[in-house]
Amino acid sequence: MKKWLALISVLIPLGLASVSGPAAPSGPQFATGYVFQDSNGNQKLDAGEKTLARVRVSNGREIVTTDKHGQYRLPVTDDTTLFVIKPRGWRTPIDDHMLPRFYYIHKPDGSPASKYPGVKPTGPLPDSVDFPLYPQREPDTFKALLFGDPQPRDQKEIDYVTHDVVEELIGTDASLGVTLGDIMFDDLSLFESQAKAIALLGIPWYNVIGNHDINTDARSRRHVNETFENTFGPSYYSFDYGTVHFMVLDDIDWLKSPESGNWSYRGGLGKRQMDFIRNDLAMIPKNQLVVLLMHIPLVDVHDRTELYRLIEQRPFCMSISGHTHHHEHRFITREDGWRGPEPHHHVINVTVSGSWWSGAPDERGIPHTTMADGAPNGYSVITFDGHKYTLDFKAAGKPDSYQMNIQSPEAVTADKAGQTDIFVNVFNGSERSTVEMRLGTVGKWITMDRKVINDPGYAKLRESEESIKAKPWRALPNPKKCPHLWHAKLPNKPSVGVHTLHVRTTDMHGRTHTGNRVIRIK
Repeated sequence: MKKWLALISVLIPLGLASVSGPAAPSGPQFATGYVFQDSNGNQKLDAGEKTLARVRVSNGREIVTTDKHGQYRLPVTDDTTLFVIKPRGWRTPIDDHMLPRFYYIHKPDGSPASKYPGVKPTGPLPDSVDFPLYPQREPDTFKALLFGDPQPRDQKEIDYVTHDVVEELIGTDASLGVTLGDIMFDDLSLFESQAKAIALLGIPWYNVIGNHDINTDARSRRHVNETFENTFGPSYYSFDYGTVHFMVLDDIDWLKSPESGNWSYRGGLGKRQMDFIRNDLAMIPKNQLVVLLMHIPLVDVHDRTELYRLIEQRPFCMSISGHTHHHEHRFITREDGWRGPEPHHHVINVTVSGSWWSGAPDERGIPHTTMADGAPNGYSVITFDGHKYTLDFKAAGKPDSYQMNIQSPEAVTADKAGQTDIFVNVFNGSERSTVEMRLGTVGKWITMDRKVINDPGYAKLRESEESIKAKPWRALPNPKKCPHLWHAKLPNKPSVGVHTLHVRTTDMHGRTHTGNRVIRIK
């Protein structure tokens, strides 16, 4: 009796299982259960509650839909996570940390021993693994928050995350949020602490696994995600919200080097996950927008071409990652093996941690942590409207209008103006942006040229900080080529005086942003 009470105490908080007795396995095991409308909110299927037909449920490879009675049946092993694929207009249970609880983990013996604990033994497979859902309104137009790599090393850096980005987002009108991996910087014991802080935003928060979120003492990919699973659930899954189908992918492959014998990661999806992706996409209409969420950029995933074959004929599909600690819009073409009629839009998202919480601290004691492409740390807000979407860059602690850094000298003589370089780092710019500048209010607008080079302003900042002896902060990383930098020369022989240098940029969605800098002409 005590054994069964212990098992129930594990399952009931998740609200995912009702237990009426152990199932004695003979041959392959099958899980069965119901998806239902939890009218009384107790996360248990009670008499009279409505079961839901045609809802998708998966074991991480196969996907089935519930029958007319709301029931499903799926094969399981002794290491399977079952999960419901949330349909539009419904929500799953959400815990106190605003983490969606849409899954049931079946590990009768629990996770193998590791530095950071995984899943405790779950015992025998329940007779019925049930998934409660609750109706909610999901309009065609909605917003989602995108956090790339918060990556705190310790509680102090979790506090940086809290003060730098969470506080300004309290009261957000976004419908959901996603952390795009590297939730932590290797110390997985802090998963819950950061989740508590982000939960203050009051919206469901989904998580992607990153290379700093894994059990590095594991000796197979199968066991590298145990601590992540214990806190957040499966490392890959999908769900619908509004008109959008989101696919959260695990592209952290973990393998042993045949030469050195060392274990390390690479970008990879693997066969089992690819089967899930294939099965999932087969159930998604071609006219539905699909958004792939991952950690390592798609162009760095070694088995990406198989994924390309699955998505390239879809007219509405884009993808988002983190990992590289810079912000970029990539348009994947035939040069990378893409065969679709149009380039695939992939966003490498700005990181919350910027350059890993490096650089001199500001007045709050938080490092300025400018990224190596010269852009500030921050996050993105993506707005969906049917098939369309727009992505907005938000610099941490800055107004929404702060979209560029204009670099010019404080003063220049009139006869040298035509030789003076002006650089503009448009944080959310891309190869599809246009950038222009004008000196004063009556001068001509000058088209600026995109230059994929190191940001001179960032190089100067880094050089300045490197010159400080025994500095008490973490040094900035080396500059990297910036994909959103524009250049032009000042006009020849402008009038002497104090002038405003106006800059305007039009992005890929046709929206215009402006910035100004004052320069003295002597």
